[in-house]
Amino acid sequence: MGSWKCGGCLSCLLIPLALWSIIVNILLYFPNGQTSYATSNKLTNYVWYFEGICFSGVMMLIVAAVLLVLENDNNYKCCQSENCSKKYMTLLSIIFSALGIAFSGYCLVISALGLVQGPYCHTLNGWEYAFEGTAGRFLTDSSMWNQCLEPAHVVEWNIILFSILITLSGLQVIICLIRVIILLSKILCGSYSVIIQPGII
Repeated sequence: MGSWKCGGCLSCLLIPLALWSIIVNILLYFPNGQTSYATSNKLTNYVWYFEGICFSGVMMLIVAAVLLVLENDNNYKCCQSENCSKKYMTLLSIIFSALGIAFSGYCLVISALGLVQGPYCHTLNGWEYAFEGTAGRFLTDSSMWNQCLEPAHVVEWNIILFSILITLSGLQVIICLIRVIILLSKILCGSYSVIIQPGII
């Protein structure tokens, strides 16, 4: 019973993480609160993968909602026996938790790539990825940031928001992974007790 309560708490945690992912991803479209760069398509290409809005956001909200429904003790029976129904619900929970890992993992990878690539900004050479060939060295060398003349403070904007997205999606991956481990242990322990029971008799 305790593991089911733990699973419910973990599923509830996914909801605020997903909502924050949506908000942070939306902010990436408006450096310094300006809309002109989004309308003129002068943003880093990884922003258009919708990693925080769609995958770590909306899709994770759907996953969390389904998991909460599956964890409800009052859900309908899908088999004649109660034990069969619980195992079927547990299996569905594992599948949706695995989907959660895939969705949030996608956001984690894309956000990391966007962070390492750096922003698309206006330099002395025109609009370009000023730090694309630095292998992420600009992240620890703030003296390089003045290469981006426009948008103002876009390097800091990208670093902070992509880092937050990485953190949020990373937490989602951990939560879903913990859920999978808990649910697998329930199935394995339940199967083991069924197997050894005839031997005891």
